[in-house]
Amino acid sequence: MSPSHQIIALRTLVAKEIRRFVRIWVQTILPSAITVALYFLIMGKFIGSRIGGVDGYSYIEFIAPGLIMLGIISNSYANSVSSFYSCKFQRHIEEMLVSSMPNYIIVLGFVLGGVARGLVVGVAVTLTAMFFTRLQVHSLTLVIVTATLTAALFSTAGLINGIFAKSFDDTSIIPTFVLMPLTYLGGIFFSIDMLPDFWQGVSQANPILYMVNGFRLGILGVSDIDLSVALAVMIGLLVVLFLLSLYLLTKGVGIRS
Repeated sequence: MSPSHQIIALRTLVAKEIRRFVRIWVQTILPSAITVALYFLIMGKFIGSRIGGVDGYSYIEFIAPGLIMLGIISNSYANSVSSFYSCKFQRHIEEMLVSSMPNYIIVLGFVLGGVARGLVVGVAVTLTAMFFTRLQVHSLTLVIVTATLTAALFSTAGLINGIFAKSFDDTSIIPTFVLMPLTYLGGIFFSIDMLPDFWQGVSQANPILYMVNGFRLGILGVSDIDLSVALAVMIGLLVVLFLLSLYLLTKGVGIRS
């Protein structure tokens, strides 16, 4: 397949993925905005008023970047795992594999579809947040970079989940028992400086902590983690997961019976 045909194939795959989640926006975009509005109302307004400031910001301002990142993480992951498993379940993933499309184009197509949904939800959540607090972006470039890297990372992780999944139930095990705990313990609602030394060390083993703090640095200008370390963690994990997903797809794991 020529480079121009590869571009057409990639563009077609991404467009299919975008149309898929936009068509059912009531299920894919709206729930995150409603959920975050409830978080702001309960955690920000009711509980936050009793907590006081964190790192020089009100509590509701402090948690805003983390809640935006929560929407990006969960939706980029969910899009890839559900889309890829649906392709397996409906038996048309084989058509892609026997075509002249390189496997990396297939991986990129699903990953970029998840990135698109994650970023769209991120924008929707940001607009929702503006009804509750004032957001002043410290570095727009850093916001875009961290949001995109995080969406790509979890979209790739969702694809790997979809490759291994043998039933629809398997697509929800990792998000429920692994992703959700890591997300809520990833510094969305607290600064690790508020924790005892032992738990600070434990928290630093959570990769989501680096993503949330990188994003918070872009919006508020404050972070518990050095920026270079946060970017290195995100890029390193993305490269590892992308290569792993490509390897699994090439080997036919979860597809060949």
